[in-house]
Amino acid sequence: MINALDTGSPSAARAVRVVSWWRRRSLRTRLTAASTAVIAVGVAAAAVLLVWRVHSTLVAGVDLTVSQRVSDVAAEAAQGQFSALRATGADSLTLVQVVAGDGHVVASSANIDGEAAQFSFPAQGSGVAVHAVAGSIAGDPGSYRVAAQATSSPAGPVTVYAARPTAEIDQSVRELVAALLIGGPVLVALLGAVAWALVGRALRPVETMRREVAAIPGTDLQRRLSLTPGGEELHRLAATFNELLARIDDGAAQQRRFLSDAAHELRNPVAALHTRLDVRASHPQLPLSPEDRQLLAADAARLAALVDSLLSLARLDADAALRREPVDLDDLVFDHVRRITTPGAPHIDATRVSAAQVIGDRSALDRVVANLLDNAVRHAHDAITVGLHHDGRDITLTVADDGPGIPAADRDRVFERFTRLDDARSRDRGGAGLGLAIVRDIVLAHGGRVHIDDNHPGARFTVTLPAAGS
Repeated sequence: MINALDTGSPSAARAVRVVSWWRRRSLRTRLTAASTAVIAVGVAAAAVLLVWRVHSTLVAGVDLTVSQRVSDVAAEAAQGQFSALRATGADSLTLVQVVAGDGHVVASSANIDGEAAQFSFPAQGSGVAVHAVAGSIAGDPGSYRVAAQATSSPAGPVTVYAARPTAEIDQSVRELVAALLIGGPVLVALLGAVAWALVGRALRPVETMRREVAAIPGTDLQRRLSLTPGGEELHRLAATFNELLARIDDGAAQQRRFLSDAAHELRNPVAALHTRLDVRASHPQLPLSPEDRQLLAADAARLAALVDSLLSLARLDADAALRREPVDLDDLVFDHVRRITTPGAPHIDATRVSAAQVIGDRSALDRVVANLLDNAVRHAHDAITVGLHHDGRDITLTVADDGPGIPAADRDRVFERFTRLDDARSRDRGGAGLGLAIVRDIVLAHGGRVHIDDNHPGARFTVTLPAAGS
């Protein structure tokens, strides 16, 4: 059984090779070849149009000449006179015959005098009709344009014929075609050379930018491309490359700061654990007191929380895809309110929490609620107020405390990583400075926004997220 795909495989393979060869050519070569092909098609079309126009114009001139000649002779033939027929003058190429209805020649021009009737087709109506005739007239073979008109003469109905050879037209067209066949390719070649030069000139700034980009080492991201004049598009391309380099430089600097701050933050709990373990190893006979257990557990919990926060930020920086599912935000709020409602904790007022559903990642949104409430617990004196309402388009979550508040100048800075304000730097109260940074990144990833206002006293954090279905 013959596979239909196999029968076409040689041509398909050739097509693949041609495409592969074409793609391996340089951009300059491909642009020049494409532009030259377009120019060639345009020149060929223009040549064909020119030849057609010249031929039709010359033929129209011959038709006008024989038609006028027929009309003049027919007007005199109607009166039985043929003076116009005898006066050939400069029009010696036009052959004229007046043929009676029985086929005998009534009169003819001097250049065809004595010849039998050369034309037999009837005239149509009373007007002049022009025909293309190929054959021999008066022993002269060739192609002719023949005009015919029927009229009445004193001797009876006659038909006046006027013919003119088209040899001159054919010769002129042949000469024009020969000139175009020589001049057309030369013109296309010249325009192709111009296109090659222009494309090379246009791509020269691109090559310059390529060399500049290749010369930028990975350790020096502060270098930028020179914005040399090269057209608006190339200027914008260089500016875009510079913006990209600036973003990469900022990202690399942020990663360096992140690593430095993370190493600094990890050093403290690790050092504390290491010290306490060294003490226990040096004095194995000492019993492990409840206070030692509590300190070790606190250091381990702090280290685990810090590592968890770092992993969360790393995932957000890597643009990890967030799951999209319906999430009842009020359920998350009530779960965390119950979690932190313990003896000695600030009083939490959650009476303003209403049902609200968003589309997002449940674990990420759970982290937002947890971080905001934990931040409020750390700074509140006596009370925390939580609100959640849905206005039909957006869902607004507010967490307010009655603590020292946040100065207006620091309200953007607190969302930066490893940021702790002066009154929250103590390790027993303040965290690692990552909780609010995680909140901001998660909220932005969900298409929302977060900001801080005064609570008089304290601070009020407001998170706005798109509602499900909005």
